[in-house]
Amino acid sequence: MSKLNPQQQAAVKAIDHPLLVLAGAGSGKTRVITEKIAYLVKQGLPARHIAAVTFTNKAAREMKTRVSKLLDNNQQRGLRVSTFHSLGLDILRAESKTLGYKSGITLFDEQDKHTLLRNLISHGAKDCDIDNIDSYARQIGQWKNAFVTPEQSITLAAATEYPAANLYIDYTRSLKAYNAVDFDDLILLPVLLFQQHPAILEKWQNKIRYLLVDEYQDTNITQYQLVRLIAGNLGRFTVVGDDDQSIYAWRGAQPENLAQLQKDYARLQVIKLEQNYRSTGRILKVANQLIANNPHAFEKRLWSELGYGDALRVLSHKDELIEAQQIVSEIIHHKFKTGGNYQDYAILYRGNHQSRLFEKGLRENNIPYFISGSTSFFAYSEIKDILGYLRLFVNQDDDAAFLRVINTPKREIGPTTLEKLGAYANERHISLFAASTEFGLSQKLSEKAMQRLAKFRDWTLDTADRIDSGDTFAVIEHFIDQIGYSQHLQEESKTKESADRKLKNVYELVDWLKRIADKETDGQKPLAEIVAKIMLMDIMERNQEDEISDQVSLMTLHAAKGLEFPHVFLIGIEENILPHQNSIETDNIEEERRLAYVGITRAQRTCTFSYCTHRRRYGEIAECEPSRFLSELPEDDLEWVNKKQLAPEVIKERGKASLAHLKTMLS
Repeated sequence: MSKLNPQQQAAVKAIDHPLLVLAGAGSGKTRVITEKIAYLVKQGLPARHIAAVTFTNKAAREMKTRVSKLLDNNQQRGLRVSTFHSLGLDILRAESKTLGYKSGITLFDEQDKHTLLRNLISHGAKDCDIDNIDSYARQIGQWKNAFVTPEQSITLAAATEYPAANLYIDYTRSLKAYNAVDFDDLILLPVLLFQQHPAILEKWQNKIRYLLVDEYQDTNITQYQLVRLIAGNLGRFTVVGDDDQSIYAWRGAQPENLAQLQKDYARLQVIKLEQNYRSTGRILKVANQLIANNPHAFEKRLWSELGYGDALRVLSHKDELIEAQQIVSEIIHHKFKTGGNYQDYAILYRGNHQSRLFEKGLRENNIPYFISGSTSFFAYSEIKDILGYLRLFVNQDDDAAFLRVINTPKREIGPTTLEKLGAYANERHISLFAASTEFGLSQKLSEKAMQRLAKFRDWTLDTADRIDSGDTFAVIEHFIDQIGYSQHLQEESKTKESADRKLKNVYELVDWLKRIADKETDGQKPLAEIVAKIMLMDIMERNQEDEISDQVSLMTLHAAKGLEFPHVFLIGIEENILPHQNSIETDNIEEERRLAYVGITRAQRTCTFSYCTHRRRYGEIAECEPSRFLSELPEDDLEWVNKKQLAPEVIKERGKASLAHLKTMLS
């Protein structure tokens, strides 16, 4: 506690009032939360009655690690530190019976959601067009985040939204029949549960007697409802947030939730953390001046004791190819001059498509790099399909796998059949596969539907048996041919090349499984063990970005939030890129300005802006304008590098750096 500044100490010790901590970038907010957890325990509140929630697994893990340094194992027993969605899932699992679910609720990911919606539309969902499936999925998610139930969506929907509202009702009914929920339900359903069952709410309020919320500016309406219900009228909470870093409006985040707290809790205490421990004074001055152009419910101004620092540089380039070459050259030169590491550098951009030329430039110069958010091999739908089959072969009670593959490729087993199957399985408290074998199901389904289910069921059991007793991989390759998966990919893909690439991925997966099996001396590793290993690899790969290695980081501004780097390059700082064209057309510049602010405040020591005068768009060369945000920055703190000719000694020094780098590569 003695190492905290006065504002941080005040925030830790304030436990008698609901508390809002306005924490600027780099102001030590995670430290305040973890110190407060320790303080609450030492004040006599058992850890099992404390919950801290945030938005990412990585942030939750970091919080847990820090708490473990402040409390011993006994003191932190029962402490809940998790994401919002993980807390929601715990509530749903504990209260599944009250909600009308059987235990073992299946969680649908985005692809599962799209598959179910596609099934519903292809089997006659009212007024829906299969080509608008992305739009419907997005709209249903937005309704859930805005705390709009299926019934309310019909009343609130504009005329153009009626198809989505009708689909929302069908989709919700199907999910329930499958004993499944989607990602957004993990917040919506606990809120509905608590509103409808006061006794269960009271039980959870007694479990969670103090709630801490990180990144509060990113909460949506439904998440705020969950916070209010758990914290109760007394407001037993501390929320930590920064309206200047609210950059997720597109997924329902409401920075207005910060101001709403004052309306809902008259006793709310507000403490501002304005001392920044990350960046130089000049970087903060530039960031403060930029964000001052946005309206604010709460005013704050970041400051630092880390010295004033270098001017922020602005580079202009003839086109995006020269921009990439120049910035790679800047990194080589700067690393040579300062003797730093590659992991000190980050290239940040508005959209993922901007990374391609930088990847090429870094590869050609043999510079290691890491792209945050790149697609995992396991995320491809064709990989999920085949793994779904393998999961079902080794465990027929895997409902998520059953639902994924039952109509992939199509077997004319429609959503009505699956709904009735799901309802029957729910009643009997058995898996979907087990339900398909029961005589009682024939009272619910037509003879034709029963025959189709029986055909799939028998084929699955036969294939599983042959995998278990014969040449495992010969059987796997045979079943892929047998179900006509290649033809399915041709029908589902926009081009033949895309279908061929997907099929190649499938056989790469099979080869990989073989290699895992062959690592055993007898080559007879059971498929169940191999599938479990693959699923673990998937989880490990998702967590891979947490591993620190000496690589230049490439990532979007959204992905960079919460991170920091000694040297930051913000590229494509142009009108129609940052701010984005959509935001200009919809007059939503404020969030784009917050994105630029987030980018600047990632930098610890140097920050470089880069823009092009011309850029290729849709095959044509278009003229570009520097972003309006550059004109909002203090002129005295910027150095416009390309406006003046480089001095001969600078050119000579850069030549030396490139030569040294070339020698390193050759050696």
